[in-house]
Amino acid sequence: MTYDVLIIGGGPIGIACALEAKKKNLSYIIIEKGTLVNSLYHYPENMTFFSTSEKLELDNIPFISKNPKPTKQEALEYYRRVATSNQVNIKLFEKVEKVEKTDEHFEIKSDKDTYYTKNIVVATGFYDIPNKLNVEGEDLPKVTHYYKDPHYYATQDVVVVGASNSSVDAALEIYRKGGNVTMIVRGKDIGERVKYWVRPDMMNRINEGSIKAYFESEIIKVEKNKLHFKDSYGKIQSIPNDFVLALTGYQPNFSFLKKLGVELSEDQLRKPIYNQQTMQTNVDGIYLAGVICGGMETHKWFIENSRIHAKVIMNALN
Repeated sequence: MTYDVLIIGGGPIGIACALEAKKKNLSYIIIEKGTLVNSLYHYPENMTFFSTSEKLELDNIPFISKNPKPTKQEALEYYRRVATSNQVNIKLFEKVEKVEKTDEHFEIKSDKDTYYTKNIVVATGFYDIPNKLNVEGEDLPKVTHYYKDPHYYATQDVVVVGASNSSVDAALEIYRKGGNVTMIVRGKDIGERVKYWVRPDMMNRINEGSIKAYFESEIIKVEKNKLHFKDSYGKIQSIPNDFVLALTGYQPNFSFLKKLGVELSEDQLRKPIYNQQTMQTNVDGIYLAGVICGGMETHKWFIENSRIHAKVIMNALN
């Protein structure tokens, strides 16, 4: 069959698009290369959302949380129940490999099957491609761009790179599990967008010396048992080191967008070009939804303010 719309990405916004397509009586399917809400699944185990639960709801389906801010596990339960209860048509662990356009439809080839659709919605998020440090030793096993659980780092010398929410959460959790934490931050201070109830905790740990922090500094080399960085005075320092958590952010899959023919802005933000009234890109029939719309501004769009993309797109298709 030829679907009215094929959605690439089975995260919350991809599911929102599916629910809206269903309401509009549009035939649809979601293709997701990992598990359901794959990016969320790979977030740190103890993560708490910045948003309250009602702001994470899809299609006015209540999200009940026992906490003021819901946890990762509560979110996984919620989005799984939304998808299963509504019998969302989704193919998991299936990667889109090729997209070709004919006069009448798109042909999508995955690593498992071939699909035909009149329209495509790209809702792939940004969590798959980390922003690299681009320094010698970054490929050592001790360096990771993802963080899950603090127990792994107990009693170890751990450098956390960055001062975002993920960096601060990791630093505090590892410190409280007995890790010796040092933060290396390019900026002058802890990030302004760090959760307001966490930031004072972080600053207190730094001020009392429980967590070392070097601001206006950057790593220049990673070795097996130590790490070298340039401090705010331009001096090269070396410290003992067992692990490096380079939590420097992530970026959308720009190469995939380019293969689809989607144009990007020529500045460093690399924002995809799309019509804000319909979410359609420069390619007729290809739409964008969710965080991918912001290009490198990955903090601009998130679940609570991009849920509306689903309605905008499906209204344009209907």
